[in-house]
Amino acid sequence: MPQGSSLDLTLQFGHFPGAVAHRHVVTAANVRKWVGAALERAGEIAVRVVGEEEARELNRQYRHKDYATNVLTFDYTSDPMVMADVVLCGPVVQREAIAQGKPLKDHYAHLLVHATLHAQGYEHETNERDALEMEALEILLLGTLGVSNPY
Repeated sequence: MPQGSSLDLTLQFGHFPGAVAHRHVVTAANVRKWVGAALERAGEIAVRVVGEEEARELNRQYRHKDYATNVLTFDYTSDPMVMADVVLCGPVVQREAIAQGKPLKDHYAHLLVHATLHAQGYEHETNERDALEMEALEILLLGTLGVSNPY
């Protein structure tokens, strides 16, 4: 986060099996560090870690996709201040981390950097050039956090 920028962070947890373990990883200090690494200006960001039922309902309602996805970013404005809600599905994030052989903490860091970039207008689904730009920036930012290349 640039010098002088501020982050107004809200962190919430839904109820789901194993939520306690996620609370130990997704702490306010960690989220502030991960989001702050990718935030280019002041921001108000709410992060919510939920179970599969809530994630599936949100994905169905807002993206018309009937499954629980790992992360959803609801970006409201990016200038002059970033305002967004980020919803992470704890069970999906955990399964992906196991399948990819990476620490849960590193996967959460990646997804929060990714979501923060989305909240600022970065996109990877429009074309290959944008996707490569966003991916390169994620790798760079995660490297500053001590997280290995997630790709």
